Amino acid sequence: MLTSYFWSGETIRSRLVSDIVLTGTLDVPAPPPRLLADWEREIASNVVLEPGDVEVMPLARARARWPDYTRCVQAVSDWTGALGLPAVLASTDVALMACRGARYHHDGAQYGGAAFCNLFLSEDRGLDLHFPSLGHRIPLTRGTTVIFDTGQPHGVILRHSSGFNAADFAPDQDYVQIFLTWELPIEDPHVGHALKVAFDVAPSTALELDEEQVRLNGEPVVVCPGSGRWCPVD
Repeated sequence: MLTSYFWSGETIRSRLVSDIVLTGTLDVPAPPPRLLADWEREIASNVVLEPGDVEVMPLARARARWPDYTRCVQAVSDWTGALGLPAVLASTDVALMACRGARYHHDGAQYGGAAFCNLFLSEDRGLDLHFPSLGHRIPLTRGTTVIFDTGQPHGVILRHSSGFNAADFAPDQDYVQIFLTWELPIEDPHVGHALKVAFDVAPSTALELDEEQVRLNGEPVVVCPGSGRWCPVD
């Protein structure tokens, strides 16, 4: 049993980590050349993006060079609405991110109270979003959208690879993926229903904790960055 312990107001609450990944491919326009060039300069000069890293990009500046930004957001809003998540994006902050692949990790120690909704904006670079515990591999192309539980291990790896290896991401190859991401509140009834999340599954343990975390069968665990497997905490 994979359990997320997350802050709900001023208390820690427990819930099962969902094994549902919602995905689609939206018809969104390619970012304009001016914006692509700005992203390249930003990564070359200001953002340290080593293989496996996921970093924040400046969204406000991007929007000034991105006439179709609103169209992209509307496409995601329409998609989430069709999934039974009405207006959930309107009340949620959005961030612009970049990754050069991604080591396997989970985000339940920081964002246990959320599900991630991502819209990938880059062209197909031969990379997959991989959920090793679930056996899901999602090819990343422009318009790929996903909603998933932050406690679920995931990584971005080469399409024909079985795991993450930094050596796969040679500096002379363009493996950068740019994406928009929203944090959907897991306690929102629509979000919880869409991901079939069961809440308050370990209330006595939750009372003993003072930080967000994910536990497997009651024991603290970490994710192996290369394989995505759960490992006991040393």
